[in-house]
Amino acid sequence: MRIMSPTGHLGFTPIEPGSFHAGVQARPDAIVADSGSADIGPYPLGADLAHSPEEWQRHDLRLCLTAARELDVPLVIGSASDTGSDRGVDLYVRLISEIAAERDLAPFRLAAIRSGVDVARLGEALAAGVPVQGLNGRPDADDETLARTDRAVAVMGVEPIRAALDAGADVVVTGRACDSALFAAVAESRGGIPRGPALLAGKLLECASFCAEPFMGKESVIGEVDADGVTLEPMHPQQRCTPASVASHGMYERVDPYAEYVPGGHLDMHDLHFEQTDERRTRVTGAVWRPSQTYAVKIEGSGRTGERALSIMGIRDPYTLSRLDDVIAWSRMKLAERYGTPEERGYAVHFHVYGRDGVMGHLEPAPLVEGHEVGIVVEAVAATPEAAEEVCTLAARNLFYARLPDVKGTAGGASFFSDEVLRGRPAYEWTLNHTLALDLPGTEPVEAMGLFRTEITTVGKQQAVAR
Repeated sequence: MRIMSPTGHLGFTPIEPGSFHAGVQARPDAIVADSGSADIGPYPLGADLAHSPEEWQRHDLRLCLTAARELDVPLVIGSASDTGSDRGVDLYVRLISEIAAERDLAPFRLAAIRSGVDVARLGEALAAGVPVQGLNGRPDADDETLARTDRAVAVMGVEPIRAALDAGADVVVTGRACDSALFAAVAESRGGIPRGPALLAGKLLECASFCAEPFMGKESVIGEVDADGVTLEPMHPQQRCTPASVASHGMYERVDPYAEYVPGGHLDMHDLHFEQTDERRTRVTGAVWRPSQTYAVKIEGSGRTGERALSIMGIRDPYTLSRLDDVIAWSRMKLAERYGTPEERGYAVHFHVYGRDGVMGHLEPAPLVEGHEVGIVVEAVAATPEAAEEVCTLAARNLFYARLPDVKGTAGGASFFSDEVLRGRPAYEWTLNHTLALDLPGTEPVEAMGLFRTEITTVGKQQAVAR
C-alpha cells in the first residue's frame, strides 16, 4: 500500500504544490496529514484558537481533499487545526464542506472524531481512584492541577481512526491524535498491514520531507508499506531518502529513539534495518509491535497564568555587557522594592538575552557574551494587562538606570528599540502531560469515558445526513 504524506503540519505554512502534484500523479492509495503539534506551545490549546491562518488551512485542505476525491482514496487529517480541540474538528468539517460545494464534489462520507476532554470528568476519575499519571517526571494530577486547566484533549491512537475507516469513511478528520497512528490506521484498515510496519510507516512519514535530504520543508513523500516494512521516496526531484536521512528522522524529537509509544503499546525499533534500494529510495524493516498490559491515552491540558507584556532593549557598551548579570539583578531589585517579590505579589519577569542564552535559557551550556552587543526581550506576566505593562516598563527602564561600580557617566548603558511596551497574548502553561488508563471492566477501551466521539455524515452534492 502506498501512502502519501504532503506535510508535517497541515496549514502551518502552505504545502509546496510542485512535489504535491508529483505525488498525486504517482497515484497513492491514501493521503494522510497531521495538522497539530505541542511544539506551538500551550497558548493555542488553552485559548482554543488556531495557531495558523485559516486561509492556509483552507489551502492545504483544498489540495488534499480535491486530490483524494479525484483518486478515490482515503484522506485522513489528524489533530485538526493545530491543537486537535473540538473547535479544530468543527472548523475542518466546515472548511471541507465548503470546499466540497466550491469544487462540486460528488458525495463522500466524512468522519469527524472529537477528543476534547471535560476537565470535570477527569475530576470524577480522580475521585473514583483512577490515577492521572504524570509523564517525564511530572507528578500525578490532583484537584489543584485540574483547577489550573482551562482545556484538555485526549490523544487518540489507531483504534478510533481505523474504526471510522472500517465503517466506510472516505475522509477522516480527528481531534488530537498520535501522528504515527494516522498512517497506521489507514495501512491496517485499507491495506491489511500488521501493526508493527503500519506504525513504522507512520513514524517515518509523519513529517513528510523531513525524512529526506537535503532538508526541505512541506514537500511530499510517498511510503510503500507492506507486511515487513516501508520504502520511502521523496516527490521533490532534488531530494532523496537515504539510510542516514531516514534514521535521523526516526530519532527526531525522541528521548528514546528505540520506542514509539501509542495507546495500547509501543513500537520496538531496536532492530531496524535500513537499505538503500536505489538512488532516491530507502527501505526500513525490523519494527516490532509490543502490546502493553493496559490501554492508556495521553491527556494534554493547558491553563491561563496571566497577561503578558514585552519590551525590547539592546546593550552594546562593553563594560555593561561584562556586568550583565548585575544589570539584571538591579532591575529585579527595583521591582521588588516597588511591588514586592514575585512570590508575594504573583507576577513574573523574564529577561531573554539574545546573544548569550536567549534561545536555551538556563539550559545553555556556554552562557557567554562573545559578540559586541546583545538584544534583551523583557517579558512580564501579571494578573491584568495594566499590571503586566507597568511591571514590564519598570523592569526595562531599570536596565537603562542600573548602577554599576566605576561608572561615572549618567547616560545609561542600554538602548530602547522603542520606549514602549507591547501587549502580548495571555500566558498559558502546560498543566497536563499525563496518561489515563481506559481499561474499565466490561468496556471497550476506546469507548471508556466517551473520550473519542465519532460522527459520520455525507458531504457533497446531496444534503448531508447525520449518522
